[in-house]
Amino acid sequence: MSQSTSAPVLAGRNHSPKTKPPSNFRPELQGLRALAVVLVMVYHVWFGRVSGGVDVFLMLSAFFLTGGFIRKVEAGKPLALVTYWLTVFRRLLPAAVLVLVAVIGASVALLPKARWSSIMEQITASLFYRQNWQLAADSVNYYAADHTTASPLQHFWSLSIQGQIFILWPLLLAAGLVLTKALVTRFPAVNYRGVMGALFGAVFISSLAYSIHITATAQEWAYFDTGARLWEFALGSLIAVYLPLLARLPAALSVPLGWVGLAAIVSCGMLLQVEHEFPGYLALWPTLAAAFILMAPQNAFGVQRVLALAPLVKLGDISYALYLWHWPVMIFFLVETGGEEISFGAGLGLMAVSLLLAWATTRIVESPMRSWQWLSAKRRRVGLSIAVLLSVVLIPLGGWEHQVAAEEGRAAAQSESDNPGAQILRPGFTAEPSADALMIPLTSKLEDEWSNYGDDCSGSWAPSAPEIEHCQQGGDPDAEKTIMLVGDSHSQHWSGAVDLMAQKQGWNWILLTKPSCRFGGPSPTRGDACGDFNQAAGQYVVEHDPDAVLTVGTFTVLGEDDEGRSPGEQEHVVPDYQAGIKPLLEAGIPVVALRDTPRFTTPVPDCVDRFGAESEQCSIPVSTLMAETSPLDALVASGELGENFSTMDMTDQLCPDETCSPGIGNVLIYMDRSHLTSTYVRTTAAVFEKRFLAALDPAN
Repeated sequence: MSQSTSAPVLAGRNHSPKTKPPSNFRPELQGLRALAVVLVMVYHVWFGRVSGGVDVFLMLSAFFLTGGFIRKVEAGKPLALVTYWLTVFRRLLPAAVLVLVAVIGASVALLPKARWSSIMEQITASLFYRQNWQLAADSVNYYAADHTTASPLQHFWSLSIQGQIFILWPLLLAAGLVLTKALVTRFPAVNYRGVMGALFGAVFISSLAYSIHITATAQEWAYFDTGARLWEFALGSLIAVYLPLLARLPAALSVPLGWVGLAAIVSCGMLLQVEHEFPGYLALWPTLAAAFILMAPQNAFGVQRVLALAPLVKLGDISYALYLWHWPVMIFFLVETGGEEISFGAGLGLMAVSLLLAWATTRIVESPMRSWQWLSAKRRRVGLSIAVLLSVVLIPLGGWEHQVAAEEGRAAAQSESDNPGAQILRPGFTAEPSADALMIPLTSKLEDEWSNYGDDCSGSWAPSAPEIEHCQQGGDPDAEKTIMLVGDSHSQHWSGAVDLMAQKQGWNWILLTKPSCRFGGPSPTRGDACGDFNQAAGQYVVEHDPDAVLTVGTFTVLGEDDEGRSPGEQEHVVPDYQAGIKPLLEAGIPVVALRDTPRFTTPVPDCVDRFGAESEQCSIPVSTLMAETSPLDALVASGELGENFSTMDMTDQLCPDETCSPGIGNVLIYMDRSHLTSTYVRTTAAVFEKRFLAALDPAN
């Protein structure tokens, strides 16, 4: 088929509506961009919520992309996909690279080392437009970095999805072109807009259905899932495809719809819990609202009267850079001030700083790069410029990673005497760590400090109940004695000491855990899923009849009594604990109740990085964090649980001299607020073994 024949066919021959095509530039859409970014900032800064503004951005990006490609096809121009990709990323990368480099510098200067590893991963993920998948994986991982402290790069999730769409959508548009050429020979009425309308319609329906399902079942994952967001882009593309038809709607309908759309966008964040319910069907609210504005005609009484105002249009020109800057500016402000909320005045100041940075970035970096004719004259020059931009981030990132790796290598080369940990508490211990020895584990290596010893339970020890998802087995599986450790992560972090004890004694050991689920009887404080696990774990224990069971019997709460609690209320027996262990005791299985770990109000490694391990700001009196005497003592004194019940207390190994400090014997004790590092726990193994054996047989 010749070009002269194909071009008018792909333009729709004479089947397109005879309407004047809309202007490529619509100032009200720049104003809509500005409104969206302002809403994003306002809700982030003062409300800690999501506004729905990002959904408007996603839809608009597809509207512009699809409209541009359709105009190319209808004008008979080649799609030139490689040129498009090079051009679009050459435009996107300069501002993003500048922000990423700034985040590297600010992270080194302000963030605790405990967060460095996560930030490094996210910088790479953001640079290569896969940050949404990084955050999706972290959001469903209980053992990921502390989610109470947001990443300065968290907002790159939407930019990553857009980057993926900028690659995927042209391929879909090109596939539609090929399909149109194949169909038009047999069906002359077929045109490119009709084919793309069908393709985007299919994407819209399938993605929306998937989004509704995954949002209902795994919302944290769904929020960052590209597949759950495709329908938002498809909706923008459908508006672009059918805009000539939509332009024929009577003004009496389309003008009010535009105002309804504007009101809906402004009110979305006020009325919906976006962060907990998006991107399922509720995301139709902001996206359909934006669609109404896209459909609104130029009219003296239309929504353009507001959105096309010069200040909004100018703000829309820097909206991309403003979105890039506002989030890290806010996060580093919170890090530096140590606060959790932002006052009205401080929020205005942050917005002003973000605006200034966005204006400078657009004026000094982004605009010159876009208008540099020499650079855009040849594709290889554009490709080279992209490579240079990537290296601007990768080189300092590599230097940062090398510095961290060198420190980790130095720590790994230290002798055992440099980091004795709890052994330094033993009577008669005289060895002193070297003065220049590093405290281990380094706060940059805490992701390796979860106690994951042994292997998955197998053979007769493999649990049949689906409620038991995490079962580990260590020691000698053929040993005559078996001990079981049951509970949540506060049970798990002692498994390093249990493992060493079992190796020495020649025992088999089993660990049954569920995150955030302390072992005990049914209790509304822990929820149905936890109750189901505890019931299944209890049945597993009774069926396998171990020689002893170790559980955590108390629960510590936040370490400061700023909520009106007295120190004695900082620790209590696990709710319905007796009901959980009674079936085990009645089966003749000894139960040892271990006292819980002190719980700090802020992550201990962060304090160490900020003030130093020896700082008084990082140490708290044990009386502030724990009850004066163990709440378990009353259970023993009552005698109601019988002789097979005993208790165990390791508090003095964590808080010697009545003070809970970050480290002992040049070993860091805590990996966050309350979880113990595996390295330190294993240094307590000798004391742990002695006390465990004494609990089982007080006579010895």
